[in-house]
Amino acid sequence: MCGIVGVVSNAPVNQLLYDALLLLQHRGQDAAGIATQHERKFFMHKAKGMVRDVFRTRNMRALPGHMGVGQARYPTAGNAYSEEEAQPFYVNAPFGIVMVHNGNLTNAQALKAELFSTDHRHTNTESDSEVLLNVLAHELERVSRGLTLTPAEVFAAVHGVHQRVRGSYAVIAMIAGHGMLAFRDPHGIRPLCMGTGPDGVSMFASESVTLEGTGHQFERDLAPGEAVFIDTQGRRHAQACAEETRHTPCIFEYIYLARPDSVLDGISVYQARLNLGAALAKRVISTVPPSEIDVVIPIPESSRPSATELARLLGKPYREGFVKNRYVGRTFIMPGQAVRKKSVRQKLNAIASEFAGRNVLLVDDSIVRGTTSREIVQMAREAGARKVYLASAAPPVRYPNVYGIDMPTREELVAHGRTVEEIRQLIGCDALIYQDVDAMKRAVGALNPALGAFDASCFDGIYVTGDVTEDGIARMQQARPQAGPADEEDAPALPTA
Repeated sequence: MCGIVGVVSNAPVNQLLYDALLLLQHRGQDAAGIATQHERKFFMHKAKGMVRDVFRTRNMRALPGHMGVGQARYPTAGNAYSEEEAQPFYVNAPFGIVMVHNGNLTNAQALKAELFSTDHRHTNTESDSEVLLNVLAHELERVSRGLTLTPAEVFAAVHGVHQRVRGSYAVIAMIAGHGMLAFRDPHGIRPLCMGTGPDGVSMFASESVTLEGTGHQFERDLAPGEAVFIDTQGRRHAQACAEETRHTPCIFEYIYLARPDSVLDGISVYQARLNLGAALAKRVISTVPPSEIDVVIPIPESSRPSATELARLLGKPYREGFVKNRYVGRTFIMPGQAVRKKSVRQKLNAIASEFAGRNVLLVDDSIVRGTTSREIVQMAREAGARKVYLASAAPPVRYPNVYGIDMPTREELVAHGRTVEEIRQLIGCDALIYQDVDAMKRAVGALNPALGAFDASCFDGIYVTGDVTEDGIARMQQARPQAGPADEEDAPALPTA
């Protein structure tokens, strides 16, 4: 999961790209980068860190041009501690291409070998995004017939990418002297939308909030397998480039990843979370009598809409019992177990008066690794709670995710191979209530009946691309972000949520 943005304008785009990345910061906090194009030359700055820390005035001045792309990175493959693996990525032939990518390729290792032996292309990092860039570059080289690059040739190249690449990928690329290209994988797993602004500005972004927050008008989401090309004259061309498509967006976007004020594939993230809370209320009632619950308290922040609706349906008070330190990043997407563990109590502080002498129902968006949940339950007890119940708006995460969320090993999933009672004992709560898988799909899917299905592989073990095997999962485990200094300490057996 990363945040990507691309802009084509009649004015300098550096500040606009920076503002857009701030709106996408929740999608990745490991590194950030911007590349712009002036005439036929690219200008780039990227580094590890938050957007506000990566870019200074001197960096912004060194990013001229009326076209550009940016990314806020969350590493799921390669080396999380390598500056070289921050995006955008660049390749000089053909034409010169700069690309940003959100997603995860499931056949990256096979493609890397193929690039070397057949396409005679070299990749210099462990990033699957660099592999994808070189596949795109090779396909553009294969179809181009001269100095001019027609939209038909661009779409033929994307068609070639779809034939070779498997997994999830939302891509925005600049082709030097020719224009900007955006496309989405044939399953539409990771989000990508487009819109316009004043004076004919065009923007692509991972979430609609990026458009709205920068004063642009949301137009639509890119369809699965679709490519959109904006040439140097600002003319827009669009075409379906995959032979077979099936729209199955990642359901975890609605549960946790996306901002609540975004609309993804026609579904309001906020409303989806309200619906999940309503579905969860039925599970709670069947497990814990409402008379045994004094107050409903969310674990900030993604769970708030679900907790609000759940409390309303139970007829119980909703209270904010935890204060979040907004200057600590999202624990779930921090690279490295030791970093996650250390940040839990720095991130949240309990308001003792909301817990003292009460039976509290804590509501979280999901429980992935489990240690954060255990820490929070303990915090509630230390604050004086008589009983602590825990409800998850998502079902048990029992399977590895291979499409861009950093939880690929079964050993890191608290729910894998355990019953709900065993998980409850590990977390230390008095009752543990999970969402039902089918109820989750109905709750979100009801908001856009045109979507036939979702990628819910971490919950149901069904991998929508159809190419994921046990051997493939093992290989992707080896390609996970490599450990850095923060990981050298002993990590607890139960990774954090």
